[in-house]
Amino acid sequence: MADKFKDYYEVLGLGRSAATDEIKTAYRKLARKYHPDLNPGDKAAEDRFKELQQAYEVLSEPEDRKLYDQYGENWRAVKQGAGVPPPGGSARDTAGGSGRAQSGINFDEYDFGSYGSGFDIFEEMFGRTGRGRGFTEQPTRGRDVEAELELSLEEAHRGGRRTLQMQVGEVCPTCGGTGVVAENKICPTCGGAGQLLKPKTIEVNIPIGMRQGSMIRLAGQGGPGANGTKAGDLYLHIIVRPHPTFTVHGDDVEIELPIAPWEGVLGANVEAPTIDGKVEVKVPAGAKSGQRLRLRGQGLNKRKGGRGDEFVRLKVVTPSGVNEAERKLWEELRAVSTFKPRG
Repeated sequence: MADKFKDYYEVLGLGRSAATDEIKTAYRKLARKYHPDLNPGDKAAEDRFKELQQAYEVLSEPEDRKLYDQYGENWRAVKQGAGVPPPGGSARDTAGGSGRAQSGINFDEYDFGSYGSGFDIFEEMFGRTGRGRGFTEQPTRGRDVEAELELSLEEAHRGGRRTLQMQVGEVCPTCGGTGVVAENKICPTCGGAGQLLKPKTIEVNIPIGMRQGSMIRLAGQGGPGANGTKAGDLYLHIIVRPHPTFTVHGDDVEIELPIAPWEGVLGANVEAPTIDGKVEVKVPAGAKSGQRLRLRGQGLNKRKGGRGDEFVRLKVVTPSGVNEAERKLWEELRAVSTFKPRG
């Protein structure tokens, strides 16, 4: 049974006076939104994509658009020589209700909703260019793919290896990546996408010194190439998770280190955490809250060698829940101290 006729201008969200560039822009925007690659398993999005494909196939060709504007849903019959149907009739009426127009084409069997229109978005998405009603394969590599890779601060600092489980596109074995099969029908295996998503295990070597926004390129791990051409590349955008202890400032890190009032007054040697373990820090006598100490070379590894610094920000913490003996000592200190905190 033939699909219910839909107004192609409404499908693209345009008026009938839309310019060619407006048609192209509208199609590009909607095709990207509803493309099966970006909506795996979403039948509604796939159907919507097919409608967009049909609409653009007609409205992007000046001759076809002119016929469509004049004859509406019967424009194909006119183009194929089936004649203009009578008022209220259709292309099949001119053939005596047999389901075949005068040109001998069976309009029930011929699939006009194929993924065969010519448009540069398919070169971007699949590495091929459409021409007319079918695809002309071009010797272009597969498309590049981008993804995010989240790392801990320690992984970004030290590097290492990571095993990733990803869904990667592979050339459809039924249509060979064209998206269509015999008689220009949509490929039943891939739904016209030309690719199938398959699980794939990828080993990633994480270089030392990764930072937020860094990128790792994995050659040949992107989209598959058609006609035996090379696959595209996979680009991993690095996201470094916030750390509970360290705040990152470029190559440097900063921590807050609590000290007791007497450690601030008298000075002390205390332990402080670094990205590679604890180190001893000398707190100078008379240290104040907010004062920063610099630990050279205790920051993050740099890509080209060397390290940043660590800054230790001191925080004087007063004790709570003191016992009776402690309270007496604090009272004695208050009695003899000449310190004037308010000037």
